[in-house]
Amino acid sequence: MRTFVAKPKDAASQRQWWVVDAQGQSLGRVASRVASILRGKHKPSFTPHVDTGDFVIVVNATQIKVTGDKADKKLYYRHSSYPGGITQRTYSELLAKKPEAPLTLAVRGMLPKNVLGRQLIKKLKVYPTAQHPHAAQQPQALTF
Repeated sequence: MRTFVAKPKDAASQRQWWVVDAQGQSLGRVASRVASILRGKHKPSFTPHVDTGDFVIVVNATQIKVTGDKADKKLYYRHSSYPGGITQRTYSELLAKKPEAPLTLAVRGMLPKNVLGRQLIKKLKVYPTAQHPHAAQQPQALTF
C-alpha cells in the first residue's frame, strides 16, 4: 500500500472558509485551534510539507480574554535592528493600538518557522469587530 501525499494544486481546490467568533474565549485556545485549521490537520489528506489548510476569519478579536493579570504583565517585544532598539508593549497596550496583533502573533508562533509558515499565516484574517468583508466566500461557523 502506498503512502498518500497531497499535491499543492489539489489542496488549493479543496479549501474552505471558516469564521471563528473569539468573544469571551481564551487567547491560547483560539490560537491553537486556528493554527491547526490553517495547517490542515483536521483533514485526512494532511501532508506536513504541503499547504492543505483552510482560510480562517476571526471576528471580535478585541473581546478575546486572557486569564489572570496577563493583560498588564504579558509583554510583546520588537527590535529595530539598531543597538538599543528594543521596545516592549503590554498586552493591553498592543490590543489598544492593533486589536488583531495579539491573536496573529499567537497563531504565528504555533506555525512552522519556514516558507510554509509564512504562506499559512496569509490565510488568517483577523477583525476587531463582528463585521468582515468575506461574505462572498460563504464561511462556515467554527465552534469549539
